[in-house]
Formats: sequence, structure tokens, C-alpha cells
Amino acid sequence: MAWIVLVVSGMLETAWAVALDRSAGLTRPLPSIVFAVTLVTSMAGLAYALREIPVGTGYAVWVGIGAVGTALVGMVALGEPANLPRVLCLLLVVAGVVGLKVFH
Repeated sequence: MAWIVLVVSGMLETAWAVALDRSAGLTRPLPSIVFAVTLVTSMAGLAYALREIPVGTGYAVWVGIGAVGTALVGMVALGEPANLPRVLCLLLVVAGVVGLKVFH
């Protein structure tokens, strides 16, 4: 259960990062509210998962999922470049996250 919560929390990290961008420096109410709610929920999920998963592994997986998810949203929906070197680097992050789970 802790791993499922950790993955969902990592995806929520993507949501709060995108909402923070869309909030224009916390000046737009709806994205600011989405940011706050997803931030707190993501952190609560991370805290829950860390009760069973070591902090180094849990935090690295959480950050990796959030970073890859945010970069993908940027490339797919926000017009950021999606070139081969960027995609390969993201695949390396995914490999690291998977490796941390496999060798946990």
C-alpha cells in the first residue's frame, strides 16, 4: 500500500508544480487553490509512505515521479521542446526510479 500511495503522491507533485506555474506567482485564485491542495495532499502521501519505505528511497522515487511527470506535461501540453536528449534523460530518471523499487 505504501508504494501505491508514494506513486500517487509523486503524480500529485506533478499536479502542484503545473498548478504553481499556472498560478502566475500565486496571483490567480483557482490554480493557487489547486496548488495548495495538491501540495498538502502530496506531502501527506509522502509522509504516509515513509512510515514503511526508507526516506532515501521514498524521497528519490517521489521526486523522480514528480520531475518526469512535470517534464512530460511541459513537453506534451505546454510547448516545451521534446527532443531526443531530453527524452533519453527522462528515461534515465525512470530507470533510476524503477531500480530503487526493484532493489528496495
